[in-house]
Amino acid sequence: MAGEAETKRREENEIEFGRIVAFSDGVFSIAITLLVLNLGVEKGLVGSELIEELFDQWDNLLAFALSFAVIGRFWIVHHRFFSRIVAFDGRLLALNLLYLAWIVLIPFSCEVLGEYSGETPAVVLYSVNLAVVVLVGLWMGIDARRRGLLTVDEVTHRETGIRSAYIAGVFLLSVPLALVAPDVAPYLWFLLFVDPSSRLARRGD
Repeated sequence: MAGEAETKRREENEIEFGRIVAFSDGVFSIAITLLVLNLGVEKGLVGSELIEELFDQWDNLLAFALSFAVIGRFWIVHHRFFSRIVAFDGRLLALNLLYLAWIVLIPFSCEVLGEYSGETPAVVLYSVNLAVVVLVGLWMGIDARRRGLLTVDEVTHRETGIRSAYIAGVFLLSVPLALVAPDVAPYLWFLLFVDPSSRLARRGD
């Protein structure tokens, strides 16, 4: 157990650190690939039948596009985070595994959202899934910086925190809205295209 708590410098343990990053990248790759398994059409369709079937896949296609963009964005953020890591330990690895566990859940919540769009449980599941990913990532970043495992300047750290809180807030706000208007709740996610984090982070300087 003592070895698990040991803090290791990145430059002295590049092979081990590389395995951590490679494993994480593999999880992201699998998760983003699994999204396409939610898509499919019946065999033997011709002409208008195929067109109708493709239109019936609209909700699944929309869920796929949104989830692909979201997982891709999460991978970019995760990549930047680990590029700034100067040391690691068992606690960081545990938090990273917790983070990846929620990433792996996205294809499932995406499938439910695509199949049952407009249903309250589907919208709530998807919203909570993505909100937790963001919050665990925020937790991992704050904890790593506080313990000296992460090198990042104050403005960037503040901006990341504001952005994460904003994104998680948008998804969490869609939960109570989904309880009364599940068809409307997903439109709240368009607020994700508005990013006030940079402006708010620099206002404190």
